[in-house]
Amino acid sequence: MRRQLSLNTSVCAASLWTICALVLLSVTTGVIAGETRVAVASNFTVAANAIGALFERETGHLPIFSFGATGQLYTQVTQGAPYDVFLAADKTRPARAVEEGYAVAGTRFTYANGRLALFSRKASRVNGKSTLTGAENVRIAIANPVIAPYGAAAISVLRSLGVYEKLQSRLVRGTNIAQAYQFAFTGNAALGFVALSQVVGRKDGSHWVVPAYLHPTIAQDAVLLRHGAHNAAAHAFIAFLKDAKVRRVIEKFGYGSEE
Repeated sequence: MRRQLSLNTSVCAASLWTICALVLLSVTTGVIAGETRVAVASNFTVAANAIGALFERETGHLPIFSFGATGQLYTQVTQGAPYDVFLAADKTRPARAVEEGYAVAGTRFTYANGRLALFSRKASRVNGKSTLTGAENVRIAIANPVIAPYGAAAISVLRSLGVYEKLQSRLVRGTNIAQAYQFAFTGNAALGFVALSQVVGRKDGSHWVVPAYLHPTIAQDAVLLRHGAHNAAAHAFIAFLKDAKVRRVIEKFGYGSEE
């Protein structure tokens, strides 16, 4: 019994020393891991996950992502959702968040310029803009243009090409760009206006990268929300998005650089 007590005391002492050493290391290096909740536009899902893994590896902070249509996410912010950072698919909502007191002034910036693509799961289906002129009898998926900037951009493309009146009855609206892609990928719609980031690098199916002049620039802004104003991890994530290596990751997933 006495030997067992002595052993336990030694183990406890060693454990205590280890804990103290780790705490001391954290204090002296200034690295104390935290977490941050980030509201992210659906089009940026794959890129955000890649950036999040890199961010966690390099800083120790854990980003917790919530994906959705920009309009829906903004409504959640105004209703008190505990997000620290907002990565929108437009400039309008982050600017409004600052104006209405939901975000920190001076923290808004463009983290990516989105690109739109017309996609089909069939390899020979999409052949540039001419694909749309013969699409009267097929369903075309888009994100809801009221709450999703990529959906609004899709409507602009159809109007620019003069085919909106002809095709509007064939449009299938997804809640966000992720659902629009799902409609096209599963074949529930023959065509889909999706984010280029969703199809870049794919070997199957076919897609056409929509020329930027056919729709307004999809400038995607990030902003630090009031809820994250005193969160070191949130500040670190905002700063991380501006790092050169992260810019390269963003471009790899089909986004343009800030103009």
